[in-house]
Amino acid sequence: MPQLIPSEEEVLSYHQTLSNWGRWGADDELGTPNLITPEKTRRAVGLVEEGVTVSLAREIMWEGAADVPSPPVHFMLESGEGWASGEKVSARANAAAIDYIGMVFHGVAITHVDSLAHFFWEGKTYNGKPAHMVSTGLGATVMSVVPAKNGFISRGVLVDVPFVRGIDWVERGEGVMPEDILAAEERCGFHVEEGDILLIRTGQLHRRNVEGAAPMSVGSTACQAACLPLFHERGIAVMGSDTGNDVRPAQYEKIPQPIHQVGIPAMGLWILDNANLEDVAEACKQRNRWQFMVSIGPLPLHNTTGSPVNPIAVF
Repeated sequence: MPQLIPSEEEVLSYHQTLSNWGRWGADDELGTPNLITPEKTRRAVGLVEEGVTVSLAREIMWEGAADVPSPPVHFMLESGEGWASGEKVSARANAAAIDYIGMVFHGVAITHVDSLAHFFWEGKTYNGKPAHMVSTGLGATVMSVVPAKNGFISRGVLVDVPFVRGIDWVERGEGVMPEDILAAEERCGFHVEEGDILLIRTGQLHRRNVEGAAPMSVGSTACQAACLPLFHERGIAVMGSDTGNDVRPAQYEKIPQPIHQVGIPAMGLWILDNANLEDVAEACKQRNRWQFMVSIGPLPLHNTTGSPVNPIAVF
């Protein structure tokens, strides 16, 4: 039997029932990562047994693709051309290579975290600040990525939905449900806890690797809005997946991106988009171990709504 998804009215009510406004003070700009206490981090470090590290980031490519309409820009301000022969080819005093990089990290291609300035609801950010405080001229003067400059180091838990379901990948347009998370807990022997970094593998990146890039118009899987109450109940600090983290085509008219539109402005939930969970899934299966330390270090980019990241799992 297909699992029932919540009505639009119920999802809209999550803005009140799942709200964390004021929970950590009226001026708080960090949100759910407040749940990563020093003790939580200390216990996460204690999970390290082998010292084996696994990146959770996709490689940043410079070419456009069906799902990369605005590819990052990379060019060399200085290169090694000519220096090998001893010919000086620029006014620079020393032989060195220097890059320039520019990117739109939001989207479905680059692994990044969303700060609490990324989404609004009814003209407000998380904790009720007016949306106009995130402006074209000044950027995110509130809720920027800078409050995360010390990083998130906590226990990571991987919910590998294809592994638990016995499939290759979750289909586009289908949402991961709370029952999938609960089934993973039972199958893999963990319990999602307060302060965790919850990682949901859908297999969508694996599908891209097998079939190639597909335009965004074909849709996407992600966690369904029904997962939001579970995120709130368990007190996760960060959630991420191998997708852009909202089901497409949209399942609701008034709130087409509920994971972002409830998670960020109501819950203060930091979201990791477009993670590479393929290597860490293989590492988990090899060890029959689905929890590990995770370190996420956003760049302290002044007045920005997020940051590209290279999260590291440590076993």
